Parts: sequence; C-alpha cells; structure tokens
Amino acid sequence: MRSTATLRTRFGRLMVASLVTATGIGLAGTALADTENSDVAAQAHAEPAAPGTPCSISTRACVDLETQRAWLIRDGQVTRGPVPIASGGAGQETPLGHSFRVYRKNKDHVSGEFTGPDGNPAPMPWAVFFADGGVAFHGGDRERASAGCVKLDLPEAEAFFNDLAEGDKVQVVNASVEQKARAGAPASG
Repeated sequence: MRSTATLRTRFGRLMVASLVTATGIGLAGTALADTENSDVAAQAHAEPAAPGTPCSISTRACVDLETQRAWLIRDGQVTRGPVPIASGGAGQETPLGHSFRVYRKNKDHVSGEFTGPDGNPAPMPWAVFFADGGVAFHGGDRERASAGCVKLDLPEAEAFFNDLAEGDKVQVVNASVEQKARAGAPASG
C-alpha cells in the first residue's frame, strides 16, 4: 500500500504531465528545437555516431531518453551498454544536451533536496554529476522516475562512477531526433 505522500506526489506529477501535454507542447517543442539547432548540436551531428548509439564518437557517456538506455564510450567505441536507466519524470525532466561535462563525483551522496519513500534524504550512490541543478548518474530504483537524474542499477552506477572522470563529455539525446539530424533532416520537437 502506498503512503498518502507518495500518492500525492504521483498525482501531482500526473497533473503536471497533463498540464504540459494540454498547454505546453509549444514550450517543450521550442526547448527541444533550441537544443537541437544549437551550434553545439551541429558540431555533434557532424561527427559520426558511436556504433550502436545515438551519440557522437567524442562523448564518454551517452543517454537516450526515448529508449531509456545509456552507454559508456571510449575512443568512439562502446565499452559498456546499452544499460537500462530511469530518467526524470513530468515536470522534472532530464535535460537534453550535447556537451554536458562531468564536474563532480561522490560515491556516497545523499540528496539535499529530495527524500526517499522512507522520508530520509534520498540516497544517490555512485553519483556522477554532469548538468546544472545536481543532475547526475547514480544508483537507484529504476521503477520510480527521478527528479531529473539518470538512475542506474547499482552495478551499472558503480561502473559509470569508476569509468568517468571530471571533464568527460556526456550527451543526453532522443535517438530519433539525432538520427534525423545526422541524415540532414531539419531537427524538430
């Protein structure tokens, strides 16, 4: 049985998702179009994709939000993946981007913002931070959407933590959009 707080949170996310779907399609599409039509995106699309991924060969970690999968890449070749992920939920989506950089790692991180189902600060083991707002790869329950992070099973989170270094490039994309952009079609949301 779920707690009242959990049900409220899920209901609130559903309400946000419905509101975005009903009224915010233009805003979400604009954000996607801006991300995909940037100079950074054009540079990424000019590079070949790492085999079996939607990301450029120069990236070290690739996330596809459409298929909810991630890869580790070294020298243009996949070294791990695809592995299953959970990304951000409605209203707390994982940000899209072609040039995020790992800026901090913390093996035993706990959230300063969010609590787990037990009411304690949410654990974020094997955290690898790569985007503004504390967005990170970390271990966690993939059955629950994150607050923008990329959640991995614990063995995968540990592998990402051990393989990635500060300064490594991370790409978070939608594979269908990347495929169209690499084929020369105009990007759209």
